[in-house]
Amino acid sequence: MQSVPLPMLAVPGRPPTDIGLWAIEMKWDGIRAIGRTANGQCRFYSRTNRDLSSSFPELTSVFADFLGGREVLIDGEIVAPEPSTGVPSFRRLQHRMHVVNPSLELLQEIPIQYLVFDLLADSGESLLARPYIERRARLDELAIDLPIARTPPYYANIDPTTMLGVARDHGLEGIIAKRLDSTYQPGRRSPAWIKTPLRRTTEVVVAGWLPGNGRYSGIFGSIVMGAYDNAGRLIHIGNVGTGWTMRDRKALQLRLNEIARPDSPFDVPPPRPVEAVAHWVEPELVADIEFREAGADGLRHPSWRGLRPDKSPREAGVPSS
Repeated sequence: MQSVPLPMLAVPGRPPTDIGLWAIEMKWDGIRAIGRTANGQCRFYSRTNRDLSSSFPELTSVFADFLGGREVLIDGEIVAPEPSTGVPSFRRLQHRMHVVNPSLELLQEIPIQYLVFDLLADSGESLLARPYIERRARLDELAIDLPIARTPPYYANIDPTTMLGVARDHGLEGIIAKRLDSTYQPGRRSPAWIKTPLRRTTEVVVAGWLPGNGRYSGIFGSIVMGAYDNAGRLIHIGNVGTGWTMRDRKALQLRLNEIARPDSPFDVPPPRPVEAVAHWVEPELVADIEFREAGADGLRHPSWRGLRPDKSPREAGVPSS
């Protein structure tokens, strides 16, 4: 199958106030994936156009059977729900994201779901230029309601702050407002879609690591974080030392050892205490970080959420304060 369009992206911001022009969707804590079915086959692609199909074989088989020979292009989020609550857990999804050919045991241990929220093409007809409300109506006609995949509802003519409260009450990540008349703009971060998370998260570049001590002796104690500023320079935005199990730390240390380099990858020198003891790595791994606030000295109270193989280092920009 040929490559698929890059997904349309939302800008961060406060929810809109002109309620009648917008639809509200929940923001799902997973990885973006565009699926294509054609000739009885199905493939899934990340937001960087990487083929995810072998990592999530249960999705490819289900959609191939469900849609038969119908050719469609769908957009959605792959999530790993918590067994007790059904709430998507990015930490659980980490156990599946990096496995190319998961075992039957892993498929059963960490089941995933695909939440479909857009239809980009149907039976050879491109819907990219059609308004959101029409694409959603066409998507509803597909009636995707399976144990492994479903189409979550959207909400119109409702106060976004009310929906933020609903998201908070259910432990979800936040909301996304989408203009009812918005076309689908592949690869563009458009103000026609606005995301409002309940917790601040950002992507960072893994630039190196600081040695641990005590029970962390021999492995990293914290990860040195970087991000690209408006001038395109990789700069230091702090260090993160929480968010892993011991098993996860050891696994990440192996990856860090593989991409070690002798000098700093930063374009602007980091603080001297960091530079004096850091072990540097090639700036190719992207991580997802939760934090309380951003300041001139970097992220405050950061916590590691996991690696993001679906994102490229240049997407990791310095978060606003």
